[in-house]
Amino acid sequence: MPRFADGVAGFGVTFSAMFSKPVTEQYPETREPTAPRYHGRHQLNRYDDGLEKCIGCELCAWACPADAIYVEGADNTETERFSPGERYGQVYQINYLRCIGCGLCIEACPTRALTMTGDFEMADDNRADLIYGKGDLLAPLRPGMQPPPHPMTEGASDEDYYRGNIVGTTDDDREDGLGS
Repeated sequence: MPRFADGVAGFGVTFSAMFSKPVTEQYPETREPTAPRYHGRHQLNRYDDGLEKCIGCELCAWACPADAIYVEGADNTETERFSPGERYGQVYQINYLRCIGCGLCIEACPTRALTMTGDFEMADDNRADLIYGKGDLLAPLRPGMQPPPHPMTEGASDEDYYRGNIVGTTDDDREDGLGS
């Protein structure tokens, strides 16, 4: 007799679900915001003057359990400076066919250069297009930012950058007088 009661209890769950209102999302037409801590597409951030935060240390690549990140660091020179440190990430790629969205790369980054956005629409019909390069991952230039390479802010050290003491320049402050 107890087996019969178990079967009836299982059907009870089925019947209760049959008469409840369905939950339907009208996805492409109505887009709901993602959760604040959602792990979506990666982004390489910049300092307020436009220099890149990535110093090419490759810690994110070492921390990635799926081996989805490839970084090649290069040295900055006085004529071509991409980041305030000695090095910068010359080549930066993330393979989204391998990425599992765990966020360990974010935790490993010493300069907070790498963060994750709420962007989740990365589907494609071509495998090669799911390997994002540095140009796809860099944060866009905001007003007041100068595209690298350019020298560090006059009188500032790399420590000033890491502590957040650098502010962006306006078009009036730039030496060449060109708008960004």
